[in-house]
Amino acid sequence: MSQALDQSSGSAEHEDEMRATLARSDAAVFIAERADGSICGYVEAGSRPYADGCDSSPVGYVEAWYVDPDVRLAGYGRALLAAAEEWARSQGYREMASDALLDNVVSFEAHVASGYSEVDRVIQFRKPLA
Repeated sequence: MSQALDQSSGSAEHEDEMRATLARSDAAVFIAERADGSICGYVEAGSRPYADGCDSSPVGYVEAWYVDPDVRLAGYGRALLAAAEEWARSQGYREMASDALLDNVVSFEAHVASGYSEVDRVIQFRKPLA
């Protein structure tokens, strides 16, 4: 699933990142299961010292959020976010932040439908220096 979410990395990198997230004391991973017990989504929640548009510090942060296409709009994504938000509350955070790529319309619409407000749009640049 993490490969479907971020195709820029290989599966070994995703596995390493998930292990690192699970080892953090300021992070949690929640999964969603279909009625047959198969996993159909996950959310990684963590902590960041700050996030654009937030007034408090630190804040809870949705580091990754994915739901299989065949079960989207069935409540799994919202349930995953609710679990991440409850975890953030239990850590004492007063705000939850997230991000999405500019061209990820599905994620944008899912965030808005879940009560998140857009705070900024950014295009990042890089230039290798020889």
